Amino acid sequence: MAEPTAPRFYDRARVAGYTDGVFAIAATLLVLDLTTTAIGEPTGDAELWAALGAMWPSFLSFCVSFVLLSGLWVIHLGQFRSIARVDLPLLWLNSIRLLFVVLIPFTTSLVSQYSDFYAGRMLLPINFFFAALLGFASWAWAAARSGHLLADDARANARAENAGGLAAVLCGFVAMIISPWVGSWAFVAYALNGPLTVLLKRRGAARVARAPSAPR
Repeated sequence: MAEPTAPRFYDRARVAGYTDGVFAIAATLLVLDLTTTAIGEPTGDAELWAALGAMWPSFLSFCVSFVLLSGLWVIHLGQFRSIARVDLPLLWLNSIRLLFVVLIPFTTSLVSQYSDFYAGRMLLPINFFFAALLGFASWAWAAARSGHLLADDARANARAENAGGLAAVLCGFVAMIISPWVGSWAFVAYALNGPLTVLLKRRGAARVARAPSAPR
């Protein structure tokens, strides 16, 4: 009888480094929407300031996307602080998350240019929702099977540690739903991410504390 094939793992440091690099490139590309906006040929300071002021939708979209992208990166850092091994399913879940991450500069440009259309208002919230959802799915897989991909000291608090990812998914869902009516104001929903993360961590810690201890 053939022996079962041992699971194959990948270099965790290389996966984390590649992910950091993609986040960094996506954050840098966000500024391209500002550099490609035509300011015209102002003949004085007043006209230049007026032209820059007219770019406020692009500046707002840039700032919102940069802050939220940074939030997704912080969640990624927390995850890979506790993940000790990377298998093929986690590798692909992480890669699909990065697909949505690299799309963020494009969908950000749509907000400032086509905010009069539903698609222009909705695609960026949808983009962030799926990026957050894939981040949550990555951790859920790593924490499955009693934390089979986690470091030993991270397994006990696996549910509580994913509170930030779950909170981002919930806030992203709310933003996606209301974006057709309120546009960029939908991202105000992410202001609830911090309090919701704290609440979910407390509930997760309380659930762990109530769980019966394993027999020795």
